[in-house]
Amino acid sequence: MKYWLMKSEPDVFGIDDLKKTPGRIEPWNGVRNYQVRNMMRDDMKTGDLAFFYHSNCKEPGIAGIMEIVRKGYPDITAFDPNSQYFDPKSDPAEPRWYCVDVRYVRKLKRVITLSELKELSGVAGLPLVRRGNRLSIMPVSRQQWEYILTLE
Repeated sequence: MKYWLMKSEPDVFGIDDLKKTPGRIEPWNGVRNYQVRNMMRDDMKTGDLAFFYHSNCKEPGIAGIMEIVRKGYPDITAFDPNSQYFDPKSDPAEPRWYCVDVRYVRKLKRVITLSELKELSGVAGLPLVRRGNRLSIMPVSRQQWEYILTLE
């Protein structure tokens, strides 16, 4: 099993939105970064767990936990000209963009803020706290995962 941190803006799609979806499952689509695409296509597997991170908000931080319930598959929003994520260069025969399906597991007892995480040695090496890291999905080590859960 692998662990991840996946970012979303809560005013676009937050942990509460995931909780309200039918079956509490939603495709994590619209990602248009090749490095992140590769992680979703090649590395994320059914059963992996991910922190749901609220970004670009007043208090960015880890808000909940979700599970990967479907491994990487072509992101159909890339083929839809009516989608904000449409990519005219993406071809269904050779998809450029991928997504995974995630299932709501639970909200954390409290949001663990980015400012708090930056002060803790237990998450040293976590890409989230490195200066200049802007990836929307990143790996989390098992030790970092377990440490972060102790902060609830």
